[in-house]
Amino acid sequence: MAETRRDAAPLPFPDSPERRLRRALARLDTALAEQRTAVAALRGELGALDTAIAGLGRGLVGVEAALRGAAKDSERAGEAARELSRTADRLAEAAGA
Repeated sequence: MAETRRDAAPLPFPDSPERRLRRALARLDTALAEQRTAVAALRGELGALDTAIAGLGRGLVGVEAALRGAAKDSERAGEAARELSRTADRLAEAAGA
């Protein structure tokens, strides 16, 4: 009695070089399409980054102007405080004389 094996895997059909080439080219086309999508997304993100950096630059110009104004105000306030101190010294001298 001849035994039959039911768990044996079928033999793979040999691929021709043309079929392998066609499959490789199809995978290459898929990879190139994915790469085009990724490059387009990267360009979009770079554009958003450029816009954000430009906004940051404008913001820094505003901060610089505000700091310059605050420095001038501080300088004026310091001079006014020194003048008040001199006036107080003169008044104290006049009151003690």
